[in-house]
Amino acid sequence: MSENNKYLYATGRRKTSVAQVRLYTDNKKGEIIVNDKDYKDYFSKNEILIDKICSPLILLKLEDKYRISVKVSGGGPNGQAEATRLGIARALLVSNEDYKKELRASGYLTRDPRKVERKKPGLKKARRAPQWKKR
Repeated sequence: MSENNKYLYATGRRKTSVAQVRLYTDNKKGEIIVNDKDYKDYFSKNEILIDKICSPLILLKLEDKYRISVKVSGGGPNGQAEATRLGIARALLVSNEDYKKELRASGYLTRDPRKVERKKPGLKKARRAPQWKKR
């Protein structure tokens, strides 16, 4: 934790998305900013993605305790939302180790390692072979 700026920092990753999360304990509580936009505007008012981001805060009943700033890059909206959720959960864990049991039980501290499989030479996609023609 940085003493001069008073924020907690954590990183979340999912697929090719990386989210750098900062939790501030200053006056503007309950505000979540993603890439200099409100998180509801950034995720195009998609309720499922908005709920994913807020889920660790709702679980611990901390919606209005922190101001959250997120810089997220890479991937698509779903990967970015899940990376942000992991980053928030990890930052909350830095603030208080007692949250670990609840966050772990809900699966918010587990990084999802799945990524897109690479395309192999001679194939059309990762596993799709060209159509075989006998004659």
